[in-house]
Amino acid sequence: MEQFLEFAILVIVISASGVMAPGPLFAANISYGLRGGAKSGIKMATGHAIVELPLVILLGIGVFSLESFPEFRTTISILGALTLFIFAILQIRTVFREKEFSHPNSKQGALITGVLLSGLNPFFIIWWVTIGFKLISDAMLIWAFSGMLIMFGLHIWMDFAWLGAVSFLASKSKKILSNKNYKILMTGLSMMLIYFGITFLQEIEF
Repeated sequence: MEQFLEFAILVIVISASGVMAPGPLFAANISYGLRGGAKSGIKMATGHAIVELPLVILLGIGVFSLESFPEFRTTISILGALTLFIFAILQIRTVFREKEFSHPNSKQGALITGVLLSGLNPFFIIWWVTIGFKLISDAMLIWAFSGMLIMFGLHIWMDFAWLGAVSFLASKSKKILSNKNYKILMTGLSMMLIYFGITFLQEIEF
């Protein structure tokens, strides 16, 4: 149980930085939330999950295929750590560069937009083939095949909770999500990314 809790905290903190980061999906979610409230956020998260689940399964199959190579875990630990450092830096720059979040208009429904903005987002793919791949590998090392589903479950609920909450708040106020507290929160999460990046490097056996 203790091992599960430790892994859950790791996944939740690292996932939060990606889930809550400003980006195309976040901006579109606010736009839909202004009109549709929390329901639009749930639809957006569903579209996101439609892309995410097959990707997690493919990466899990990749873990099974690559575990036999002795340098596999060292390589993904290094790539995962470097990506965490880069994401943290870019996240801080983005948060403090943007004075206000834009609210783009779209003719597609929230679910389709969630699919498109996930599948066509290069940062989303990079996150999963580096940081996400590392988390899936760690989960499967502990719980074998079911590990990928455990990791996905610990991650995906945050997408639904965050996008649903953001769209709900957007329907109540356009300025709630662009205040000083949001910047402080994202900076704190970025610092945690750096910390976990360091722990990834400490796992490497020389």
